[in-house]
Amino acid sequence: MIIMSRILEPWLTLVAVSLMVELEGAIGAYAGMMSVFAAQTTPPDPCYDEHGNPRRCIPDFVNSAFGKEVRVSSTCGTPAAKYCVVVTEKAGEERSRSCHTCDASDPKKSHPPAYLTDLNNPHNLTCWQSENYMQYPQNVTLTLSLGKKFEVTYVSLQFCSPRPESMAIYKSMDYGKSWVPFQFYSTQCKKMYNKANKAAITKQNEQEAVCTDSHTEMHPLSGGLIAFSTLDGRPSAHDFDNSPVLQDWVTATDIKVIFSRLHTFGDENEDDSELARESYFYAVSDLQVGGRCKCNGHASRCVKDREGNLVCECKHNTAGPECDRCKPFHYDRPWQRATAREANECVGKF
Repeated sequence: MIIMSRILEPWLTLVAVSLMVELEGAIGAYAGMMSVFAAQTTPPDPCYDEHGNPRRCIPDFVNSAFGKEVRVSSTCGTPAAKYCVVVTEKAGEERSRSCHTCDASDPKKSHPPAYLTDLNNPHNLTCWQSENYMQYPQNVTLTLSLGKKFEVTYVSLQFCSPRPESMAIYKSMDYGKSWVPFQFYSTQCKKMYNKANKAAITKQNEQEAVCTDSHTEMHPLSGGLIAFSTLDGRPSAHDFDNSPVLQDWVTATDIKVIFSRLHTFGDENEDDSELARESYFYAVSDLQVGGRCKCNGHASRCVKDREGNLVCECKHNTAGPECDRCKPFHYDRPWQRATAREANECVGKF
């Protein structure tokens, strides 16, 4: 037995060494594979440079209205009702109308608010539509909650009907508790909104809504666009990083559009006015609110929290829905918004 164990001992040692080498190789290969996998699945954090130093980061630009519910004050189809579309309108020719039925109970004939923020396909237009002849002083409102504070770059509406003769865009910064005007459109600014037409914007009134008669023509009868740019013509727009006034101006949690006055051909009060009135309504194929989730330069994306609320994924030792304060124990430097030059990271004592 002693002889046999002496014969087997070198062989067993060799097997053990071989197994250890194979095991180390397998572990090394696994670690290498995991590091490659990690490199593929963990992209660089936009809030830090390649050396780990903090830098300004911002969420992607999005259409924040897409897929969201819009509350409207008027929608056709309950009960089912006839409406007519003017298909030809040439000088000296009688107007030609094509009439249809709006019926909320029939998916093929309904025009619900969901069509305002669904996928906008120009080859298959879906249009929300109001009830007929909701004329001034009656109005029609569209109200959209963005879910949190956004920095809004533009608000746009694509129409299936003629554009309104008068309309207003409002914003809320407190989830609909209070509203301030963003922009007015009207052929008669003074009469409708007590505003001068195309008033000059100066540094003293950068945070005020203006009224314009641009984009208020009745034509085109369908397909017209109204697009409001929040920073267009604002003197401090080129220095936005250093303009708290404009940073506040573009901030919104909710957007409201109020259609105040319909365009008409002036035939709504004639003897045969019923057909004419059935031709006047508001219809919109697409409502967009372009902007970024407001994170003050301290987050590169917004995520849902445990309660399902949209919040910034804060970096730079910041906290809050908009990364608008320093994390606990990181108060050695007052909180500041990040800029292109300075990340303004919150600093703690260590």
